[in-house]
Amino acid sequence: MKFSTSSGPFISLMLLGVASGAYAQYSPQKSYAGKPGTTLAQTVITPTPFNPVAPAGAPNIIYVMLDDVGWGASSAFGGLVETPVFDSLANNGLRYTNFHTTAICSPTRASLLTGRNHHSVNVPTVIDAAVNLPGHNGYMPFEKGTVAEILREDGYNTYAVGKWHVTPSPDLTPAGPFNRWPTGRGFDAFFGFMAGETDQYTPALWENTVKVEPDLQGKHLTTVLVDKAISYIAGQHSAAPDKPFFLYFTPGATHGPHQVDKSWVDKYKGKFDAGWDVYREQVLARQKALGLVPKDATLPPRNPGVKPWESLSATEKKVFSRFFEVYAGFLSHTDYEVGRLVNYLRDTKQLDNTLIVLIIGDNGASKEGGLSGHVHGINEYIDGSLFTENYDRRIKDIDSLYEKIGSPESGPNYPVGWAQAANTPFRYLKQDANSEGGTRNPLVIFYPKLIKKGGIRTQYSHVNSVTPTVLEIAGLKIPKVINGYPQDTLEGISLAYTINNENAPGRHHVQYYEIAGGRAIYKDGWKAAVSHKRGTPFSTDKWELYNLHTDFNEQHDLAADNPAKLKELQSLFDKEAWKYKVYPLLGDTTRLTPAILTRGPLDSRASAILYPGITQVPSRSAPFLSEQSFIIKADVELSDAKNEGVLLSTGGRFSGFTFFVQQGKLKAVHNNNGRLTDLTSGKDLPLGKAILRYELKYTPALQLTDPAGTESLYINDEKVAERTISKADATISPYDEGLDVGSDQGSAVSPLYKSPYNFTGKLNHIEIIHPSL
Repeated sequence: MKFSTSSGPFISLMLLGVASGAYAQYSPQKSYAGKPGTTLAQTVITPTPFNPVAPAGAPNIIYVMLDDVGWGASSAFGGLVETPVFDSLANNGLRYTNFHTTAICSPTRASLLTGRNHHSVNVPTVIDAAVNLPGHNGYMPFEKGTVAEILREDGYNTYAVGKWHVTPSPDLTPAGPFNRWPTGRGFDAFFGFMAGETDQYTPALWENTVKVEPDLQGKHLTTVLVDKAISYIAGQHSAAPDKPFFLYFTPGATHGPHQVDKSWVDKYKGKFDAGWDVYREQVLARQKALGLVPKDATLPPRNPGVKPWESLSATEKKVFSRFFEVYAGFLSHTDYEVGRLVNYLRDTKQLDNTLIVLIIGDNGASKEGGLSGHVHGINEYIDGSLFTENYDRRIKDIDSLYEKIGSPESGPNYPVGWAQAANTPFRYLKQDANSEGGTRNPLVIFYPKLIKKGGIRTQYSHVNSVTPTVLEIAGLKIPKVINGYPQDTLEGISLAYTINNENAPGRHHVQYYEIAGGRAIYKDGWKAAVSHKRGTPFSTDKWELYNLHTDFNEQHDLAADNPAKLKELQSLFDKEAWKYKVYPLLGDTTRLTPAILTRGPLDSRASAILYPGITQVPSRSAPFLSEQSFIIKADVELSDAKNEGVLLSTGGRFSGFTFFVQQGKLKAVHNNNGRLTDLTSGKDLPLGKAILRYELKYTPALQLTDPAGTESLYINDEKVAERTISKADATISPYDEGLDVGSDQGSAVSPLYKSPYNFTGKLNHIEIIHPSL
């Protein structure tokens, strides 16, 4: 008698005396132990789970955290940007008006994920700027488990979708190590980007630990991220409908680049023509009407450098309005996409038992657009050109690009006047850890099963409070040991006590803040704070003192009137700083030595050999090329005079460097914020084996336009081109897009070709040499 292959399992079970109906009900989630007998009938069976099982009725948990939004942007907190989904979540949940972040992205995310202070988990500032000191090295300890690690031990599936930005730069290589990537810190699956920002149409994406080059089919990244989140949930709900999930959803919105479909921008056409001063007044009135701020609240002065709107020229008003129209469209689009996720949960009858934590911004609104805003990406802010170039010329340049602002051909961010408006009613901005404008963000907790009526909560809280709150509400426990590591206690204070008692006395009494030397200490409504200018001695810093009970947006400095309270709080900051590894402070006149910089395996070699196929290595993890001498050698074989393509590239259409072959010539192109300079060989390339070389000999310079050495091209040691370069060209520090060998993935550094422009000859390897190492 013959049986088909498909009959095998059925026949095997029949031979064991198991009917097909029993097989259909069999669950592989349990192990059968107990007292064995010689036969099955004589065996005592005790079923035990193979894997952790969540408590009955445990809720699904979703963290939604946006980026760089500002307290007064979304309509949910009185802003003029329409966010109907956020409004609905807030109206049917709880608005927390005294919630705080760390003032910048990586530390906020590290604190949110772990329920601890950011220096406790070694993330003092953006992960890209970590240094090899305790509290500062970027390596989150495994003894301080993430919420994903905790929830997985409690029987949850766990998914991270969107921005990560807490893996140390040295580990962002194709060889890892991967234990501090999302899937190494408790997530079953990850889809998103690892850096602080990415392009919304040509993003640098990873799935789990693998670089992917997805064709987004013209879709916006946020749309793709929501699609992926829904697919994870759909798979989970199909396979294990009774098992809860945790989703960490962190889109790139509204961090620069502000990019969104024109239909969303057109929605706001002309709506901000009255300018940022009128915006602030209107938003403050709306915030009072919603009960979010005191009835007697007033607006603080404009931040330094921000001009009265009415003093601006017609061209300034035109382009500045456009910047905010784009930003508003970006935020409304994000709200719509989050709504797709919420609607999916409603349609699949999962929403009622889903606890959603909505954090509208990981810090205050961004200052990274400078006084004028920018069109060509974050490097315009990073390299300082916003503050050294002719302002009037910049406005003229921006005006010439007016129609492109917000499109895939742009990488914009708004001017700081709009950043303060988005932060209404506070002063100062992202990165300013000393200010409420840098650290106060909207928080919404939505959980239909528990929260039956919307409300406002004013108790002081911090981002380290979120994970303790969620664990308490869900009735979950923190394992004593995770993956062999004994667990330290959480440092945040749960807000669960506020859910059913709006008048409950606050329990979070003390909280420190510190980013790049700017610092503050909060205690029971009092706050001492000091702004720090990088590169200046800490001894010249001037402390300020505020009573937030009577002056919630820090307009009246009481340091001179109450020196005893100031001294008390300064001593408290010192105590907290030692306790949580804030010291040593960084950012004064002391230069960081190479010995304490957190450097990766490709960044610390005198010679690095790279092979074709390596793609989108983040620039801080790749060999460092900015403002220093280096040599690139390409070992190639040219079989045809038509061989062409990229040998090595770093960056993309807004900033970068590319070394390539085209029309028989060797070329190198610098892209400095959209300004292109190139060098081309004076002779054709030979057929056969060759060493093609690029060499930059750097001479330090002060201004971006100053001469900063020479660059040369060589074919088999014969110099075939040379020119003097400026400091701007020698500043090769793209952020959004990484380094590629044998191609240019993402967007093209040079308009002379289209990505990926794969090299069609044979590229054996690339060698990058740093003569100074």
